[in-house]
Amino acid sequence: MNSPRPTRRLLVSLASLMAFASLSALPAHGASPSAAEPAARSVGAPAARAAAAVTFADEFDGPAGAAVDGTKWQTETGDNADNHERQYYTAGNRNAALDGQGHLVVTARRENPGDYACWYGRCEYTSARLNTAGRFTTTYGHVEARMKIPRGQGMWPAFWMLGDDIGRVGWPDSGEIDVMENVGFEPSTVHGTLHGPGYSGSGGIGAGYTLPGGQAFADAFHTFAVDWSPNAVTWSVDGAVYQRRTPADLGGRRWVFDKPFFLILNLAVGGYWPGDPDGGTAFPQQLVVDHVRVSTGTAQPGAGPITGIGGRCVDVAGASPANGTAVQLYDCNGTAAQRWAVGTDGTIRALGKCLDVASGGTGDGTPVQLWDCNGTAAQQWALPAARDVVNPQANKCLDAAGGGSANGTRLRIWTCTGAAQQKWTVTR
Repeated sequence: MNSPRPTRRLLVSLASLMAFASLSALPAHGASPSAAEPAARSVGAPAARAAAAVTFADEFDGPAGAAVDGTKWQTETGDNADNHERQYYTAGNRNAALDGQGHLVVTARRENPGDYACWYGRCEYTSARLNTAGRFTTTYGHVEARMKIPRGQGMWPAFWMLGDDIGRVGWPDSGEIDVMENVGFEPSTVHGTLHGPGYSGSGGIGAGYTLPGGQAFADAFHTFAVDWSPNAVTWSVDGAVYQRRTPADLGGRRWVFDKPFFLILNLAVGGYWPGDPDGGTAFPQQLVVDHVRVSTGTAQPGAGPITGIGGRCVDVAGASPANGTAVQLYDCNGTAAQRWAVGTDGTIRALGKCLDVASGGTGDGTPVQLWDCNGTAAQQWALPAARDVVNPQANKCLDAAGGGSANGTRLRIWTCTGAAQQKWTVTR
């Protein structure tokens, strides 16, 4: 987003983070294969195909007034001069507590019971900020929170992530993925943004999502999510994708999102971007969180099977997310290897990766495979009403090799003929 805020620094000490951090970033991944890979073996037993694995979940079950689970979250304290926020983040359960009904309630109050000092003098507000540093990190996956946000001028709720190496490299080299931010003067709009070296603060790369018909996000719960894979981050609200970012969006600047990140939830009051509360802002205000979940990224909103000749499903062989894995026909079994999400960006995705024409080929018989989403024409697909699935670059159709319908039949591109082996039913 084009916000004027300069930083989103972590309040806990960098020394603490260095002690917590896992400093081994993952290696970079290639953009495309050098040659078509051989067909992978079919899977003999559907049980071998695991659905999306949940790697982190907090449903916030517990008695009213209880603090958050300290094995999952740590509570930050202090003010934030960098953004000119007005609140003091407190410890304990005063400003972050369970409500006894399966929610975490983060409360911003106009008060200062502890005589807290802020960058501007005596603090006027208190609130809470939680993070999972030292407790949980993830590299890639489906990251979501279902929340009901506060309302009012000066309110700034956020669900976001920071690179776990922030204690070593600092911000913005650590990278920041803002899953959701809202500022009170935009009650119908939320923002998703990437920050990194050379594209931080007001230069962050992102977009906004606006509810139709003048609805306000504070009126109901909504699910805010990113699907994050090598070289791609995709944002959605209630399952509706509204932007996708890749290294191609950075103008040659460094992509710093292929390494572990930790989660942050907070409710700020005031600051450069939202502005300060005014006479119309009622207090207390609450950010109510129903759940936070992280999975391996295979259960994407709006994903479903693609069925073809013989009633069999388009399938990722062996349910493997590895680059170059064959895409084939197989008995429909409802697993993640057969759940395909059709993106607004022209991609067809499963297991956090894209349906890809091997080596960007355009000739008849070029196999299709799973590969890191990279924004190339090899990963663009059109779905005309005739039930073809067409790669526009090659002007050829997705095709079951040899007209076969047996388990393990490899999929490829071929000149469009209208034959049964090129007809697909896409469930969305």
